Amino acid sequence: MKNPVKIMILLSFAVVILLTYSFTKSSTEKQLLNKDISPNEYLVMGVLYEQKAAEFNALCYQAYNIAKLMLNNKLKEKSMNLKKCVIVDIDETVLDNSPFEAKCILEGTSYPKYWKEWVDMGTTKPIPGSVDFLNYALTKGVETFYVTNRTIDSREITMKNLKAFGFPNVDTLHMFMKNDKVGSKEIRRKKIAEKYNIMLLIGDNLADFSVVYDNQTVDKRFSVTDSLKNEFGKKFIVIPNAMYGDWENAIYNYNFKLSAQEKDDLRKKSLKSF
Repeated sequence: MKNPVKIMILLSFAVVILLTYSFTKSSTEKQLLNKDISPNEYLVMGVLYEQKAAEFNALCYQAYNIAKLMLNNKLKEKSMNLKKCVIVDIDETVLDNSPFEAKCILEGTSYPKYWKEWVDMGTTKPIPGSVDFLNYALTKGVETFYVTNRTIDSREITMKNLKAFGFPNVDTLHMFMKNDKVGSKEIRRKKIAEKYNIMLLIGDNLADFSVVYDNQTVDKRFSVTDSLKNEFGKKFIVIPNAMYGDWENAIYNYNFKLSAQEKDDLRKKSLKSF
């Protein structure tokens, strides 16, 4: 009969080796999995919502249908001496950049990587309802001004893109690009207001409507929105955008130098559970 003590020792060694192998294999698989996950993984559902959810299209149509109703109501007013206009943002308000966001996810990159290449293609498709509404406004004598934070060097290709899909008033007079380091659109809105009655403002970001939203905290953005609740659906028309915006930037306290891990930590800390 073999020595039972030796058998027990050998079995113990075998168990240790198996456990060590199992732990090492599990750790290695987790490392490989983490390595394969894009730092923009959190963007996936937002981009898929814009690309695959019929609800997204429905919300856009709803927004532009409300815009049409409000425009018709405002046109009945007799006290307007100035020319009439609507102001629209471009990205995620009249043009859909979700393919750019998808590229960032798949390549593990982020803005501004690939942004110029995407814009220079000049093939960005319209947000549902946008072309029809703005052309309707034109038939009523209401001009469109495009107030965007795209930079001045992208103006020509952006205009070419808009013209290709039939947007109205696409010229240098109606195109207000970002031409300095100031992202606020307030100065540009005021310049338009000198000669025009601004009937509607349409955008995907609250800063597209008022300077009071510029660089505000999460809580402040909520309180300001509550104070302006009667303007939404009346003068301010919001287009859905779950991919990015100041709502996200406010979570990071507008600190764009944070690492991907630091941003992820802040996103998780901002969640409300039960």
